Amino acid sequence: MNTTLNEPKQNTLLENQKIYRKLQINHTRNKQQDHTQLLDEAAAAFKYEDCKDVYWNPEEFSLLYGTPVWSQASQSQKVILNQLYWVAYYSQIISAEIATIFFNQTSAAGLYAQEDFRLVCDMLDLESAQERAHIHAFQTVSHQVEAALFGKHIFSYPMRGPFSETMIFADTNTFKSWWKKLQLQTFGLLSSDNTFLACQYFTVRGVRTLNGKLVQHKLSNFYQKHPDPENAPIPAKISYYHFMDESFHFNSSTIISHDVISCLQPPTAFEKLVANLGLRGCQKDHYHFSAAINGIFWYDPALYTAIYQVLRSPSFSMSDIEAKEIMRLCFTQESEGLHRSYQTHTEAMESYKVYLDQLNYVWQTNKQMCLMASNSIPKYLETQKKAFSSSFHDFNS
Repeated sequence: MNTTLNEPKQNTLLENQKIYRKLQINHTRNKQQDHTQLLDEAAAAFKYEDCKDVYWNPEEFSLLYGTPVWSQASQSQKVILNQLYWVAYYSQIISAEIATIFFNQTSAAGLYAQEDFRLVCDMLDLESAQERAHIHAFQTVSHQVEAALFGKHIFSYPMRGPFSETMIFADTNTFKSWWKKLQLQTFGLLSSDNTFLACQYFTVRGVRTLNGKLVQHKLSNFYQKHPDPENAPIPAKISYYHFMDESFHFNSSTIISHDVISCLQPPTAFEKLVANLGLRGCQKDHYHFSAAINGIFWYDPALYTAIYQVLRSPSFSMSDIEAKEIMRLCFTQESEGLHRSYQTHTEAMESYKVYLDQLNYVWQTNKQMCLMASNSIPKYLETQKKAFSSSFHDFNS
C-alpha cells in the first residue's frame, strides 16, 4: 500500500527545493522561537490566588457571555466566567493535542520508508515535545482553578488516551464512542504504513487548527495589548506562548498537506476514500456550536450538567430552581452569545473551504462543508428545547 517517491516523473522532496526550503525555514524558526521553557516557567510560577481577581481573556471570551447568566452576573462573577472560559477552552485543546502527539508519530512512521523525509520527521518530533509542554501548562492552571472554585473537575479531567472522543462534550453514547475509537485506531495503523495518508493527516490537522487560529489569535492579543505585559496574568501569557508555537504547527500542516503531498504519486481510490472519511469526521465534530462557549463546537445538551454545577457552586449560589430556569433561558432562546458562536462557526466553515479548495482528491461535499453548513440557529434551538425538556430532572450537583 505504501506509495513511493521514486517512480518515473515523480520528484523527490529534495528535488523540490522550493518545498524543502519552506520546511527548513519553518522548522528552523520554530526551534529558534520555541516557547517550551517559557511555558514551563509560567506553569511553575502560576498561583491562582495571584490572579483570581482579573480577566485572563478579552471580556467577550467568557463562559456564557451574552446570555442571561452574563447579564445578571456581578463583576466578580464575570471575572470567574472569564477564567472558566480559559479553563474550558484549553481543556478542549488538551484533548486535541493528546491526539496530535500520537498522530504526529504514526504519520512520521508512514514517512520513514522515504529516503528524504528526515526533515519532516524532525519537525514533527519538535512539535510533539511542544505539545507536551502545552498540555502541562494548561493542566496546571485548570486543576488549580477548579480545585479552588469547585473542589472537583468540571471542564478539566485526568489525562486521557489519544483514542477518546476529541470533543469533550460531544453528541455521543457508548456505541458512538466505541466506533470513534475503532476509527482512530484504524487510521493510526493505516497512516503508519502509507505515505499519502501520513501526509493527508495534516490536511485534517490543518482544518482542525484553523478554528483554533481564529480564536487563539484574539486570546493572545489580550497579552500583547496588556498595559504591563510583564505583570499580565500568567494564563494570558500561556495563551500567547501557545499561539506562537501553534502558528508554526499550522504552517507545518499546510506545507505537508498542500506542498509535500504533491511530491507523491496520485492517491488510489482507497486512499481517497480514507482521506475523505477523515474530513467528513471533522465536519461531524464541528457541526455543533455552543451558546455557552464561543469558539468550541461543543454539543450543549452534553454541557448542561457542567453548567448546572457552575451555577450551583458557591461562586453563584443559585438554587436548583434558579439554575434550571436561567439555563432554560440561555439554551432555548436566542441571545447575543448564541449569535456570536454561530458567527464563529460560519467563519470557521468558510476558512475550511478555502483551505481545501485546491486539493483535487477532496469530495465536493467536504470542500463545501455541506454537513457543517446544514446546521443553523433554528436547528440549534429546536435541539435544545427537546433536550432540555428531557434532561431537566437529570441535573445533579
